[in-house]
Amino acid sequence: MAPSATHPLAESGLNFIATQHKYAEEAAKRLRPDGLAQYVELKDAESDRFKAIGQDPWVDHAALNAQDPAVKEGETYKFAILGAGYAGLLFAVRLLQSGAAKSADDIRLIDAAGGFGGTWYWNRYPGLRCDVESYTYMPLLEETGYMPTENYATGSELLEHAERIAKQFELTDKALFRATAHSTTWDEDNQLWTVKLTEDRGPGETAVDVQFQAQYVLIASGILTRPQVPKLPGLESFSGPMFHTARWDYSVTGGSPTDSNLVNLRDKRVGFLGTGATAIQALPQLAKSAKEVHVFQRTPSAVHWRGLKPTDPEVFRTQIAANKGWQRQRRMNFQSYLNNAPEPGQANLVGDAWTELRAFSAVMGTPGHIIEPTADKIGEHVGRLYALDLDRAERARALVDKVVKDKDTATKLKAWYPVWCKRPAFSDDYLDCFNLPNVHLVDTDGKGLSSATKSGLVFESKEYPLDVLILGTGYRTPAIGNGSPAARTGIDILGRNGRSLEDKWQPQGASTLHGLGTNGFPNLFFVGPSQGASAANYVLVLDIGAEHMAYIISEANRKNKKVLEVSVEAEQEWTMECLKRAAWFSAVAGCTPGYITSEGETMKPDSSVEERMKLAQAAGWGEGVASYVKILEDWKAAGELQGYV
Repeated sequence: MAPSATHPLAESGLNFIATQHKYAEEAAKRLRPDGLAQYVELKDAESDRFKAIGQDPWVDHAALNAQDPAVKEGETYKFAILGAGYAGLLFAVRLLQSGAAKSADDIRLIDAAGGFGGTWYWNRYPGLRCDVESYTYMPLLEETGYMPTENYATGSELLEHAERIAKQFELTDKALFRATAHSTTWDEDNQLWTVKLTEDRGPGETAVDVQFQAQYVLIASGILTRPQVPKLPGLESFSGPMFHTARWDYSVTGGSPTDSNLVNLRDKRVGFLGTGATAIQALPQLAKSAKEVHVFQRTPSAVHWRGLKPTDPEVFRTQIAANKGWQRQRRMNFQSYLNNAPEPGQANLVGDAWTELRAFSAVMGTPGHIIEPTADKIGEHVGRLYALDLDRAERARALVDKVVKDKDTATKLKAWYPVWCKRPAFSDDYLDCFNLPNVHLVDTDGKGLSSATKSGLVFESKEYPLDVLILGTGYRTPAIGNGSPAARTGIDILGRNGRSLEDKWQPQGASTLHGLGTNGFPNLFFVGPSQGASAANYVLVLDIGAEHMAYIISEANRKNKKVLEVSVEAEQEWTMECLKRAAWFSAVAGCTPGYITSEGETMKPDSSVEERMKLAQAAGWGEGVASYVKILEDWKAAGELQGYV
């Protein structure tokens, strides 16, 4: 929608109309009728080659097979936590701290990986770092007494921290790894959940099916967990080594997760498919090592400064971690800028490029703003967000011109969409790569590649010969299935009377209390993008949810209540409060296709009112994290576990 002369975009006197038209034009190039169907998840792939790409390259089957299994057939445990990344570890630790779990013996963690860490277990590509400041991102720094070595920790350090948490809280032997949960079913007679899973014991070993019961099931499977590859004609026929960045193959590249010297690529032509957050970090390492690197781009990332530096122990001790509760305070301070709601005069404790992205509030929410769902009010709201973002967007495009010497390449690397449409990128060396003689950008102008052959990739009849192909093609969107935790995790969740969570959420949309529980599914808790808080630092959302769930369960224990269930009235009331604020997120409708828009599927102009209502229900809390936390605090202060029966 073009702004009128009195529109906030026009009031500044800048050429917002041309910019917005450019955004719409670029988004339209990338819209495809197949939407999410243009990808196949590695776990669901029919071809043997894609299945092989999806295998765990890090697991030590022999060591795990020699251990006594943490979960045994027919046993009953108090807590089953599905996931052993930062989410699962936070859930376990907060249960222990609250007294909801008497000891670690009450807890079992289930994960398909071969160890703790979640995304930091799977992703070990060269150059991998946290894109959020380590001091705010890494969980339980106060509890473990750990000081990150740098302000943006490496993937190896993040993985080590997961293992540190597990060891400190005696969870090391409480996790069953290589285990894929298939279903969890409520047993009304026993008032327990029955969990069915399969444990993969490695090549030459027979997989083991296990069934056990748990009083509580907590879903902690993360939001970007299922790597995908494009359905590109001929891709399976590529004869050289091919792997996904979430399963990096160092036997092909050389080096290791702690050594980015990729010595095996010195005489190799490498193709890297994708220019998202992974490419931003991996490309500088590839550029140093490979003979040639062809970077295939459909949509460029908006790149901002990072400012990587080692941690000064004295500054950390006296300024960052000086007071009890410092990490939560720092996290909330950081997030206040992403919600465009810092307190007047407050110090910017993090002060990085993230805190300059005020318009990211388009997908984070802002306190105190309820947008009337009428065309004029929504148009005015969206206009203000575009205006708020324009200076940032122009600075990001100017940075490309400043760094990249070839003007044609620079033009192709500029991002033409608002900051909220794709995960912002931060790097001090990505753009410089395109000044190197061995790095070549192949921009597809939004179309994507045409096909693959046994010897390379093809765009518009031109073949690019390659020796190695690396797929930086991301993950399935967490918004699938109206944000349902069942769809997100691929687990059948069957509640009272055998009703599946999918059967509940698909026809009527997301329906929760505080985004943490839903009626008909007793003693089931989850944290996800629907009807809860959103944050650039997702560990903050996980921790808030973990603390609240642990409080609810500990209070139920204290009152000797063994079954907790969200009431119909409570979830209806919370859903209505979320819907009142859902129009805040309306600016997403104009985004370039990506995981936020489910590859454009949420942008269909012919969507019915019913479909739009479901999308609105699946949105997060529209007033930001601080508002969400205040609601939870007030709820606790009221006592009586209101809304649970």
